[in-house]
Amino acid sequence: MADDIEARLSAVPAPTPPPKDGGSHDDYLERRTLRRGSAGWLLLTGLGVAYVVSGDFSGWNVGLDKGGFGGLAIATVLMGAMYACLVFSLAELSTILPTAGGGYGFARRALGPWGGFLTGTAILIEYILAPAAIVIFIGDYVESLGLFGLTSSWPVYLGCFIVFIGVHLWGVGEALRFSLVVTAIAVAALLIFAVGALTEFDASGLDDIPVDASAFGSNSWLPMGLLGIWAAFPFGMWFFLGVEGVPLAAEEAKDPVRSMPKALAVSMGILALLALITFFAATGAQGADAVKSAGNPLVVALEGEGGPTALSRFVNYAGLAGLVASFFSLIYAGSRQLFALSRAGYLPRFLSLTSKRKAPYLGLIIPGAIGFALAAATGNGARMLNIAVFGATISYALMALSHIVLRRREPDLERPYRTPGGVLTSSVAFALALSALVATFLVDKDAAFIALAVYAVALAYFALYSRHHLVASAPEEEFAALAQAEAELTRD
Repeated sequence: MADDIEARLSAVPAPTPPPKDGGSHDDYLERRTLRRGSAGWLLLTGLGVAYVVSGDFSGWNVGLDKGGFGGLAIATVLMGAMYACLVFSLAELSTILPTAGGGYGFARRALGPWGGFLTGTAILIEYILAPAAIVIFIGDYVESLGLFGLTSSWPVYLGCFIVFIGVHLWGVGEALRFSLVVTAIAVAALLIFAVGALTEFDASGLDDIPVDASAFGSNSWLPMGLLGIWAAFPFGMWFFLGVEGVPLAAEEAKDPVRSMPKALAVSMGILALLALITFFAATGAQGADAVKSAGNPLVVALEGEGGPTALSRFVNYAGLAGLVASFFSLIYAGSRQLFALSRAGYLPRFLSLTSKRKAPYLGLIIPGAIGFALAAATGNGARMLNIAVFGATISYALMALSHIVLRRREPDLERPYRTPGGVLTSSVAFALALSALVATFLVDKDAAFIALAVYAVALAYFALYSRHHLVASAPEEEFAALAQAEAELTRD
C-alpha cells in the first residue's frame, strides 16, 4: 500500500519552481529552515502564557461596562471553555502535523487550499495587528510613568520594534528564554497584586454598576441584561487571547509530539487561574464600577481614593513587563505564520527566507515595519486590538472545524495524542467561536468591517495569483497531497 501511495504522490503535478531561487526544491527548503529542537515544554508553556499575560493587566475590565460583573463572569467562563476545547483540539492536530504552519497547516489538509489560506490569513490579522496595538499601550505606560522624559510615544514604538525584533533575529532559543523571564516577572506581579487586593475585598462592590432597566433580563448582576453577556464575549477572551499560537513553534520544539500537548494544557491552566484571581481581586477591591473604564484597572483597584502606594507603583511597572512579554511573543507568532504561508507560496516566497541563525528575517522585519507604521499613524490601540480579535475568532472557528472534519474523514489517521471528548470538544469550540465572532460586531462594527476589507484584499491576491503558484514540497502541502493520494487509493 505504501508503494501505491508513493506512486500516487509521484503523479501529483510537480511544484512550481521557486522564482529566481534556482536549484532544486531541496535547495528551496534549505534556505527556509528553522532551528529545530530549540524549545522544550517549559519554554513552550512560557510562550503560551506570554501571548496572553498583558490582557490580565488591562482591557478585560471594559467587559464590565458592557455586561456588568455577572455578564463578564459568564462571558469569561464561556470563552474559557472555548479556549480549553480549542487548545485540546489543537494539541491533537499539532502532533499530527508538527510544523510552523500551525492552524493553516491543519486547515489545509481538512478544508483544502482555500480553507488553509482563510485560516492562515485570519491568524496573520491577529498576530500582526495585536503587536501594533500593544506597542501603543507600552508607549502610554512609558509616558504615564515618566520614563526617559518622553512626551511622545512614537520613539517608544520604534525602539520596541527594533530591540525586540533584534532579539528574535539573534535566535529562537534566546528569544524564548527572554520571553520566559519577562513573563515570570509579570505573573509574579499578578499574584502579588491579588494578595494585596484581596485584603480589601468587599463582595458588595461586585454588582455596583447602575442597572439599565430597559435592558431585557437586567438586574444588579446583569445591569445590561442578557445581551450584555454576549457583548462581553470579546473581553472575556482577553484572559486567553493568543494561547492558541503555541503550535506555531512546533517546528522549533524538542519532541513536539510530547511537548506540545503538555505545554498547551499547562499554559491554559495557568491562564485560567490568573483570570480567576485577577477578575475577583480587581473588582472586589474597589467595586466593578470603579474599574470598568480604567486604563490601568489593577492600579485603580489598589489605590482607590488614597493615591499611589508602593504596591500600586510596583504593579504599574509590572504591567509594563506584561505588555512587553505579550508584544515580544506575538511578534514571534506572526513571523512563524507568515513564514509558513510564504514557504508554501500562499504569500510572496521571499518572506520565508531564513538567516544563518535560522530566523525568518524578512518575516520579522516587514510585519514589524507595518506594525510600527500603523501604531505611529493611528495611535488607536483599542481599534487595532478589536480588528485582531475579529481575525482570531475566524481562525478559531476554522481550526475547530478542521479537527471535526479530520476526525470524521480520516478516523484512522495516526494521532499520537487524542483530544478528550473528540468531536464533541471541537464542536463546542466551533459554536462558541462563531458566537464570539458575531459578538465583535456588538463591540466595534468599524473594526469588524476593516478586518473584512483586509480579508477581501488577501483573498483577491490568492484567487488571482498565489493559488496558481503553490509549492507542493512545503511540509503542509505534502501533508495534504498525501491525504489526496490515500483517498484516491481507497476509492480504487
